[in-house]
Amino acid sequence: MELVEAIILAVLAASTPLLLAATGELVTERAGVLNLGVEGMMIVGAACGFGGAWMSGSIIVGALCGIIAGTLLSLIFALMTLGLAVNQVATGLALTILGIGLSGLIGARFVGEKITPAPHLHIPALTDIPLAGRILFGEDGFVYLSLALVVAVWLFLYKTRAGLILRAAGDNHVSAHALGYPVLRIRMYAVMFGGACAGLAGAYLPLAYTPFFIPGMTAGRGWIALALVVFASWRPGRLVIGAYLFGAVTILQLHAQGWGVGIPSQFMSALPYLATVIVLVLISRARSGGSTAPAALGTVFVPDR
Repeated sequence: MELVEAIILAVLAASTPLLLAATGELVTERAGVLNLGVEGMMIVGAACGFGGAWMSGSIIVGALCGIIAGTLLSLIFALMTLGLAVNQVATGLALTILGIGLSGLIGARFVGEKITPAPHLHIPALTDIPLAGRILFGEDGFVYLSLALVVAVWLFLYKTRAGLILRAAGDNHVSAHALGYPVLRIRMYAVMFGGACAGLAGAYLPLAYTPFFIPGMTAGRGWIALALVVFASWRPGRLVIGAYLFGAVTILQLHAQGWGVGIPSQFMSALPYLATVIVLVLISRARSGGSTAPAALGTVFVPDR
């Protein structure tokens, strides 16, 4: 029972940054913008988040620093793609390269430093329940926030007029503009939200997952978050399933190496990314009859002056 509990807790922790980043990217793509710079925004969020927490002694300040860092980087992307109509794919890749370099510059002075990680919830009697207690009532605030964020995004997209307008901007930006909706402004807000979520996801890594910062600690999680959005068919509910599935693959490969499974460790380490590729291929084949992606995803919109 203790081993099962430990594995589930590890899966929840490993899945949280994926869920946070993928939720933000889902909103961005529903607005019709493809931002491939999630990895860059995450790693800068990690560096700024750790720096903010280390200098202030507050996890909340660190999380806010990560959010601000991700948002600022997303504004660069928005300026290039929405303001100057630059190709979204090329800009997103450039943003990732910029983020990796910038994080090394910002985080250089913090390498080797440690902080006290985010505290875990503890409710007497409830947290002490065998197996389910620590899983349901003993996590850090980031885990609960990630789940609440998914619910809030689902309510926004499908239960509010603003969410309907955002989806309209992603499905048919020409019609949305003809109806008088500010498509570029809507997309800019969506990009900023995606950047904030990516920055928070990156900040989670040194603030709660590991109490220190190392360059490249996102380890490709931004790319997995991008794949998760496709896996979820751009639907928030499926995003939770996908995030915990990929988190489970990540943790199980670590335990498999510990159990002495006769498979090369390099292959086991690559398993989460291999699973990402396999899932994308299967989804592509299953959708041979049509795609559920926003119709205007990745297209450049230049309104009539």
